[in-house]
Amino acid sequence: MASTLFILNEAPYGSERAYNALRLAGTLAGREGQQVRVFLLADAVGCGRAGQKLPEGYYNVELMLGKVARSGEVGLCGTCMDARGMKDADLAAGTKRSTLKELADWTVEADKVLVF
Repeated sequence: MASTLFILNEAPYGSERAYNALRLAGTLAGREGQQVRVFLLADAVGCGRAGQKLPEGYYNVELMLGKVARSGEVGLCGTCMDARGMKDADLAAGTKRSTLKELADWTVEADKVLVF
């Protein structure tokens, strides 16, 4: 099984980096024989916030992240969450508070690491 780790640093909206990373992660997660993990750092922890409400026709990164979480793993940097006032109760379904140690473990285990 091929393993890909996506590390996101950008805010969920304002640029399209998180959007494009999650498009690719979701596409890979839907393929047979692929293990996909996503780790959200810095402003990217906002991607994992539950209850995002956007104008009709606008992409929703919470929903995109959910697609990855159904077949892979999604971790949010706990330190980054704390710095932005996010609580565990704010997390979207299928995501979890994580640590830099887990990111290091996922990095060592991955065949590919993509940073956005």
